[in-house]
Amino acid sequence: MFRALPAVRGVRACVFAVLSLSGLAILELVREQTGTAGFFVGLGLAVLPVPPLMAAFRWLGRAAPRPWAQLLFCFGWGACTAALIAILANNFATEWITAATADASAADRLGSVAIAPVVEESAKAGALLLVFAFRRRQFTGPADGFVVAGFTATGFACTENVLYLGNAFGEDVENGAAPLDSVTAATFFVRIVVSPFAHPLFTVLTGLGFGAAALGAGRVRRIGLPLLGLLAAMGLHALWNSSSRFGEYGFYVVYGCVMVPVFALLLWLAVRMRRRRLRAVAGELAVYAAAGWLRPAEVPALVSMPARSLARALARSTGGRAAGRAVARYEADAAALALLRHRARHGGPAGVPDFARRERELLRRLWLRKATAGPALARAAVLEELLPPRPVPLAPLEPLERVFVPLVPRARRSGPWTPARPGGPSSNRPCALPGGDGVR
Repeated sequence: MFRALPAVRGVRACVFAVLSLSGLAILELVREQTGTAGFFVGLGLAVLPVPPLMAAFRWLGRAAPRPWAQLLFCFGWGACTAALIAILANNFATEWITAATADASAADRLGSVAIAPVVEESAKAGALLLVFAFRRRQFTGPADGFVVAGFTATGFACTENVLYLGNAFGEDVENGAAPLDSVTAATFFVRIVVSPFAHPLFTVLTGLGFGAAALGAGRVRRIGLPLLGLLAAMGLHALWNSSSRFGEYGFYVVYGCVMVPVFALLLWLAVRMRRRRLRAVAGELAVYAAAGWLRPAEVPALVSMPARSLARALARSTGGRAAGRAVARYEADAAALALLRHRARHGGPAGVPDFARRERELLRRLWLRKATAGPALARAAVLEELLPPRPVPLAPLEPLERVFVPLVPRARRSGPWTPARPGGPSSNRPCALPGGDGVR
């Protein structure tokens, strides 16, 4: 374990160096192409859709939250490394085609339709490949690929929007265009208002391929599914880039008939995956609660996002930030444990070969934070009214003749009155439950 620590630190240092150098390079490259004023205007406009997109992808992954460091790495890879690779490769390919054909317009058309989708989607897929290779344990299904791909593509789109908006602003300055009747306003409307989800939409297909590959044990599936997703992302990206060349209304046709339906389908899929994840977490954690590892009140709180947030707030109010972080880690480890068991039950030993060791490690981490997180989660479950109401014991009924004065003389009554029960009229048997002999 201690021998692995220097290696891990070395990998992290290399990743940080790559992101830092590529970030400085892409910033200078974009500033040279747009000018200083255009760079800052483009940057200010390009960051507007970033928080909503990141919040949406984070919402999808909250059932089993991924570390923020990993998500920020994916965003940085897309914004810096992938963007730098794409700009350099696209420029080189366009210049090479122009020199070979002596037709600048044909080179630009071929570059945007055939080269840019391949280069850009491959560069963005690099982040997913690194996470899949070095953080395979955290890839528990398509939802993880969805989230990682979304953060990567959001970073890439942000840098690309800076370039497009900065160039549009520089063109408007040269032409003296009015703000509302300018290339900047048109570019902002198309890229920020109408299609901020375009790049995430493409790369999510690659992410779904990696997520599906994480559930398979065969080498063909682990390699073929990501490649299939990458090819689908390239094809959709090429169709989107060529929409403006299909005639006057080509853009609107592709947007309305392809992009919007695909977006709606992926949105439905994201909601469905989130619900299925929460149901899986609830079912598996109930097993650990029955075994005594969790309190019964913790299970409904761990599958409710408002209850999780409330539990962290309660812990911070009593124990400070350290207690809040402990509850957050407890929630993440509990979800990871549930999904691990769910995957082992459905995939068998081949799907999770080191299940026993990972289960023991997660249970140990839960046990270390149980004293802090358990009461906070139980209290959150009570405040959110997630627990079923406790039955109130009823006092024994007094005989009817002690409560009311009989209207009929005792001698004329045939026998004592017996109240009806759920099991049947005048029956003293307990109510039978489906599939059982009765309440015991």
